[in-house]
Amino acid sequence: MMRTLLFALALVVIPVAADAQNPSADYWRARAEEGEAIAQYNLGVMYADGRGVPQDDAEAVRWWRLAAEQGFAVAQYNLGNMYADGRGVPQDDAEAVRWWRLAAERGLAVAQYFLGAMYANGDGVPEDDTEAVRWFRLAAEQGHAGAQTNLGIMYSNGRGVPEDAVEAVRWYRLAAAQGGAYAQTNLGFMYRDGRGVPQDYAEAVRWYRLAAEQGDPEAQFDLGLMYVRGRGVPQDDVEAVRWWRLAAEQGYANSQFNLGRMYFLGTGVPEDYVLAYMWANLAAAQGDEVAQENKDIIEQQMTREQIAEAQRLSREWVAAHPPGN
Repeated sequence: MMRTLLFALALVVIPVAADAQNPSADYWRARAEEGEAIAQYNLGVMYADGRGVPQDDAEAVRWWRLAAEQGFAVAQYNLGNMYADGRGVPQDDAEAVRWWRLAAERGLAVAQYFLGAMYANGDGVPEDDTEAVRWFRLAAEQGHAGAQTNLGIMYSNGRGVPEDAVEAVRWYRLAAAQGGAYAQTNLGFMYRDGRGVPQDYAEAVRWYRLAAEQGDPEAQFDLGLMYVRGRGVPQDDVEAVRWWRLAAEQGYANSQFNLGRMYFLGTGVPEDYVLAYMWANLAAAQGDEVAQENKDIIEQQMTREQIAEAQRLSREWVAAHPPGN
């Protein structure tokens, strides 16, 4: 399955002015109060990060707003992030879009990327795939890996542009060459399925592995499938289990289900109904109906004590892996 759009907020910090001999908060504050945009921006960074001053999102917003109103593009971008996250201001997607648009129109690639994502998702603006593609393309042509990935997804799915697997591969490859795990995984899908490129399982494995080694759970899951099926690599259940375990520990339900099945069958790991139940239980808790059915089957082979132990392990796993971590 092709992945959905990549969309992750991040503040941008640019280097301080080259002539700064004492880049303390007092230094930047004196200049900021005189109206110097870069000083206002840097003082905002210090408040956002709690460097040299108590951490204070509202103060960061205040100083970034002053710089943004002077047309300082990175301040406009960061101010948009604060509105998107509700940091120092009430959460407001429309206001995030307004500031990102100002920065995007000044050519800031990361702002163009996020503006494209807002149009693709219909957040703060009416959903408009054509407009999303326009902004993704502007950022992608500047080398922004996330925008290149998203542009590839738009071509792969025919959103805002005619479906074109070859063009999707082109953009995925550019992002993947920069180390983008999301793009590497999608490029693996394309080689696996022979979309836009000749089908090549070994090449699919290569791209999955690059993403999996960065911790991408979907790549870890698919790499496990390649090992269990012997596609592009020698068949190896132990190696499949290793990759599924890495993804399962990140909460990836498909890997949790498969890992539970391996424990139930004793394939690639010693047979263990307690661990089989635990992993099936965790996958079922995420809405996996087949995992629920498997859990019921496993339960029929277990003692009450084993079931209680598996449920205890499940609770401990959930407590150690809160959502968002």
